Amino acid sequence: MNRIRIVADSSCDLITLDEVSFVSVPLTIRTETQEFRDDASLDVETMVDTLRSTKGRSYSACPSVADWERAFGEDDDVLAFTITSGLSGSFRAACAAKLNCEEHSPSRRICIIDSLSTGPEIVLLIEKAVSELSAGADFDAVCRSVQDYQHRTHLIFALESLHNLAQNGRVGKLAAVAAGMLGIRAVGQASAEGTLEMLEKCRGLRKTREFMLHAMEELGYKGGSVRI
Repeated sequence: MNRIRIVADSSCDLITLDEVSFVSVPLTIRTETQEFRDDASLDVETMVDTLRSTKGRSYSACPSVADWERAFGEDDDVLAFTITSGLSGSFRAACAAKLNCEEHSPSRRICIIDSLSTGPEIVLLIEKAVSELSAGADFDAVCRSVQDYQHRTHLIFALESLHNLAQNGRVGKLAAVAAGMLGIRAVGQASAEGTLEMLEKCRGLRKTREFMLHAMEELGYKGGSVRI
């Protein structure tokens, strides 16, 4: 029986997992002059300072097909998770790598999950997969369970700064500066289509937290796992 390897791009914010075979596939953050690879060696403070001070465009680059193939390895069955396809090409690259791997090893099973989200929601999905594996579920059962669980998970986020969105042309630079001066935080969610959907603009941390808790209740939260 093949082992089952869990693979995810680095949007999940996990580098290692003790319970299972796990590989993180780094995304890349780039400015016009520098590149930051999102792996264990990343100096987060330096990256953030660079992004805050840059006057030009900054953007992310998804893992390549070759990156995903290396992460999948040669023997294991694979359950892979990607940042939402609504904002990144990571899912498409992972699917291309899956086809290449299956062409070379037709007996392998590789399931790619488009999270339609990022960060802590992917962590919830991975934790569900680990729980099912620990309970002795087979590969197909784990994939079905994770896909069913995905219908009940959600992502809510708050942005302390709109600087990067302004640099990418997603919001006006004047609006971003004004929001920073007034302490306004943009609160949103991952939509059903996997895009960023803005919900509210809150002034101050307390009002932001209150709104986010209310949004959780509106989405039907009545207790259960939460990851921040």
